Amino acid sequence: MDPNTLKALEGAAGAAGGGYSGDIVLAYQSSSPYIAAYPWTSGTGFGTKYSDPSTIPANHCTSAAFSPDGADIAISTQNSPYIIVYPWTSGAGFGTKYSNPSSLPAANSYGSIFSPDGANIACTTQYSPYVTAYPWSSGFGTKYSNPSSGLPARGRGLTWSPDGADLSISHNNNPCVSVYPWSGSGFGTKYSDPSTIATGGGMATGFSPDGADLAVAHSDSPYISVWEWSGSGFGTKYANPSTLPTGYGQGAVFSPDGADLAVATYTSPYINVYPWSSGFGTKYSDPSTLPAGYMYDCIAFTPDGADIACAHNGSPYLSVYPWTSGTGFGTKYSDPSSLPGGTGRGVAFSPAA
Repeated sequence: MDPNTLKALEGAAGAAGGGYSGDIVLAYQSSSPYIAAYPWTSGTGFGTKYSDPSTIPANHCTSAAFSPDGADIAISTQNSPYIIVYPWTSGAGFGTKYSNPSSLPAANSYGSIFSPDGANIACTTQYSPYVTAYPWSSGFGTKYSNPSSGLPARGRGLTWSPDGADLSISHNNNPCVSVYPWSGSGFGTKYSDPSTIATGGGMATGFSPDGADLAVAHSDSPYISVWEWSGSGFGTKYANPSTLPTGYGQGAVFSPDGADLAVATYTSPYINVYPWSSGFGTKYSDPSTLPAGYMYDCIAFTPDGADIACAHNGSPYLSVYPWTSGTGFGTKYSDPSSLPGGTGRGVAFSPAA
């Protein structure tokens, strides 16, 4: 069983015993320290903000991702070194920043992610080769060779399949998404593009928890596209939802049990969620209190699926709602007592303890 699925099951077990208790980290732009982290307890909400890291990023942060064991937190940034990783301890927060990789990413990074086994870390970048990957073992190893068939444009979001066998990367320009086999030696030969491609710029990508489907949020209608996925690559594209997202797709995340698919957009209501069962169900009602502004690739479910967080461009910059599959949004949690300092760009919950 892959680590992400195991963590989701552990989170569900925790919910039965009283709900998820962990941490939430927001990467944001506009003002230092560009990162805000809080304890989180389902049913209660935000705890007191953790102290800022001793070494803070030099500029805007664009994504946050925990390692599968929750021992490290990776942050993508707009300034060198473009990817930053800190040790993480629940209850204590940030440790001393790890040394930068010996070979830095090419430029501004838009997304970072650990592989499901925690043995690798990858990030997308603004300039060629648009994606960079390293071995990870409490620090960066020697950079993997770039893929032989490179991305056609700026990399945006990225995600590994639950079994770690494939790496999906969304990017500007058609076909919006490229997927590579992944092994201990790095990138394999890129899979063929889907027969029905998405249009515009690909902003985010996400595999379903069982690895059978691959979603991409993109800039042109229908704004969200989902394909069947297998070891041979893309299958048939699913029919579009009957009610499309409300414009420019910015994020796409399946719930931990795979029963729902959340899509972030640039226009109100900013978060659109659909039941998912080998296809889209009828869109859930919008939350009674909407996020305060447009969203990037910045939606996260708690590991047990009981809460859903979204980062956005208006104060309080981070909104979290209870979530019940089949019912939808609950009443928005109270804002943290110490707000983040600017537009939210990425949000992550720590794995279940």
